[in-house]
Amino acid sequence: MKVLITGGAGFIGSHVAEFFSRKGYEVVVLDNFARSEVFKKDKKISEYNWNYLKELKNVRLVKGDIRKFEEVKNASRGCSTIVHAAAQVAVTTSLADPFLDFEINALGTLNVLEAARINDSSLIFTSTNKVYGENVNKIQIVERENRYEYYDEKFKEGIPEDFPIDLTGHSPYGCSKLAADVYVQDYAHTYGLGTVIFRQSCIYGERQFGVEDQGWVAWFLISSLLSKTITIYGNGKQVRDVLYIEDLLRAIELALSKISSLKGEVFNIGGGINNAVSLLEVIRYIEEISGKSLNLGFSEWRKSDQKVYISNIRKAKEKLNWDPKVSWKEGIKRVYDWIIKNKSLFSAY
Repeated sequence: MKVLITGGAGFIGSHVAEFFSRKGYEVVVLDNFARSEVFKKDKKISEYNWNYLKELKNVRLVKGDIRKFEEVKNASRGCSTIVHAAAQVAVTTSLADPFLDFEINALGTLNVLEAARINDSSLIFTSTNKVYGENVNKIQIVERENRYEYYDEKFKEGIPEDFPIDLTGHSPYGCSKLAADVYVQDYAHTYGLGTVIFRQSCIYGERQFGVEDQGWVAWFLISSLLSKTITIYGNGKQVRDVLYIEDLLRAIELALSKISSLKGEVFNIGGGINNAVSLLEVIRYIEEISGKSLNLGFSEWRKSDQKVYISNIRKAKEKLNWDPKVSWKEGIKRVYDWIIKNKSLFSAY
């Protein structure tokens, strides 16, 4: 089987590419190295995952841009499966340049869908919980010592897939990902394409070069290593359900194995209630495993931030027979150990 991974040199995409390579698939990785702008053109970081994949069997690397249809079409030729992980991923970037955000997330996804239609490829789309927008903040919460919690028992297991997405603020990022999300659903409905949407929460793991605007778990860990100040926007009691990359890979494999019966389905894929943690709780745990205090600064709440977001993953449990296996403490410790082992990589920070 031949599979295309868009954004395959990024954090999630490179792990997906490695996963399929080790399973014996023929893997095509498409990436344009947009993250080089994030890391000020430091190739040691921006091309780290690309160079990592070069050492694997059955992987072909293609420099290309999902905004250019011909490049996507050529890269996808003969691929029976596409995992679409390429994206503009920062809310802050979308606020500063909504046009760029739209081109990558909405137009880019349409190009990938058309390539999938030409090849009759199945497609997994990595969407986001941000499609639910600020409606999440309309749920009543209670404030505890180190975290917020949902007050309404209806949401004790988190936000379900049928949670309202209309009449709310999203940020340009949330809008572009929601547009892509709906297009992916509609290509299953209109063209019969085998598509599945993963509305992902906070995915983290090794080889994630987090910065303040994206990859916050890795950013906290890297900041701990370098004794950098971590700015908390708000009070740090905001809660997210975090999911270790290995568990996401299992979900992708399970969805593809059942793709014919799941066309157009939407799944919340996150750590769920058992892996829901506040920023403060993660900080305290990092201090525990590192043996040193983190430098914290506090600032105003960010626009469109969700005070509590927890994925209700019941549907994925029932239809995919999937459940996270790696606890948040175990996963964070694994990433911490990887960062310590590879600390020379982070000099550019």
